[in-house]
Amino acid sequence: MELLIEGFLNVLNIKVLLILFMAGAIGIILGALPGLTATMGVALLLPVTFGMEPVTGILLLVGVYFGAIYGGSITAILLRTPGTPSSAATALDGYEMTKKGLAYKALTVSTLSSTIGGVLSVIVLILIAPQLAEFALKFSAPESFALAFFGLAIISSISGKSLLKGLIAGVTGLLIATIGIDPIGGFPRFTLGIENLMSGVNYIPVLIGLFAASEAFRSVEDIYKSSNSVKAIEKVKLKWSEFKSLITVILRSSGIGTFIGMIPGAGGDIASFVAYNEAKRFSKKPEEFGKGNAEGVSASEAANNACTGGAMIPLLTLGIPGDAVTAVMLGALMVQGLQPGPLLFTNHGGIVYTLFIGMLLANLLILFYGLLGIRLFTKILTIPKVILTPIILILCIVGSYALGNNFFDVWVMLIAGIVGYFMHKYEFPVSPVILALILGPMLEANLRRSLVLSNGDISILFTRPISLILILLAVMTLFYPYITKLIKSRKNYDIEA
Repeated sequence: MELLIEGFLNVLNIKVLLILFMAGAIGIILGALPGLTATMGVALLLPVTFGMEPVTGILLLVGVYFGAIYGGSITAILLRTPGTPSSAATALDGYEMTKKGLAYKALTVSTLSSTIGGVLSVIVLILIAPQLAEFALKFSAPESFALAFFGLAIISSISGKSLLKGLIAGVTGLLIATIGIDPIGGFPRFTLGIENLMSGVNYIPVLIGLFAASEAFRSVEDIYKSSNSVKAIEKVKLKWSEFKSLITVILRSSGIGTFIGMIPGAGGDIASFVAYNEAKRFSKKPEEFGKGNAEGVSASEAANNACTGGAMIPLLTLGIPGDAVTAVMLGALMVQGLQPGPLLFTNHGGIVYTLFIGMLLANLLILFYGLLGIRLFTKILTIPKVILTPIILILCIVGSYALGNNFFDVWVMLIAGIVGYFMHKYEFPVSPVILALILGPMLEANLRRSLVLSNGDISILFTRPISLILILLAVMTLFYPYITKLIKSRKNYDIEA
């Protein structure tokens, strides 16, 4: 308790407060711009922290990290352009709400869910971080494969009207994910002699193309129609009764996000899709998902923001980064002379608990900036498409190029945009492609590592409790739509009989 009070007093320092306010705003802006991910934002600001005090420098990065994850939802909801990969699931229902004139409500749901998810994950970090980190260490290759397999099973929930088309899209994504260096053998596969494909196809330009660029191409079709802009109905606000109905979704998704966040190699993109699937599974109206259901927005945003606190658990307690952003933050901690691990809590308890309080405040700043900026954010929708569409395309190009200062990523984005345009025309869902691209490398690498560990014995996946449970859940998830249809048809048959 004394350390918490000390941390609270340290955060009340005017310099620390100003840094957090500035970092939160920078993070939201970076997160909202396609291609400029949270990882990139934290990496860009890392050199700035070298001359700062440890607490101030780390909290600057924390503020940017948390702000960027939330910021990705703004453009995902308003423009179907996920600012960060973890907001891809948010776009599924968020943009549909915007098309119905419910942008204000969707942004409110996103802001509240993001804040609650982030705060709850930090509370978990404070209370039981060491125990959870110890559990996360039990995830070796078989468990990581099972988690990726479970994630891929979600395709059945995000396939829209046709599961077959969703599976085709998912398999296509898995095939693309095999391009590059073999993860075990180390030899190039399907690169066609193109040097830029040696490291595989970066899923971020593909995501930008499938979601943002394809939407811009579609906008060109109706750019000269009678209505050149989509207006948000600002009077349609979130009612208390509606928010109460989302609390269970937020709590469940926050738990999922925290759990997945603490598993090294996972991240907010996986957490948001898993939480979205579980929200749909437990919803009373699952058929409304993908058509503008607030539960879908809430689940995705609570999970990806809870993932931030979850990723800090193995970082601080074991020195193992939970995702790419915390890998950068690991370097920042070591530059400041702080060695993450159990001794960090013993030798630098005051600094650790100051970080905890700062993380809580950083999440509360999301609530402040989000609710304050909703009216401003929705003004984007009043911009005529003849102006907005070229701006979106320019942002897509700049964001793709900024990933690696490479025009090859721009070409990947444009090709993905054209493919995404035709996928929408023929009603093929794009989300399974992204999900497969994210999970494909994780799935393959851990399956093959598992087989190396067991000398080719596939039973290693079914003899470990965690991996067995996840595989069973994956099978249940994959066939869940068929099971529910079968149950409904039997009920209808009984009624008719």
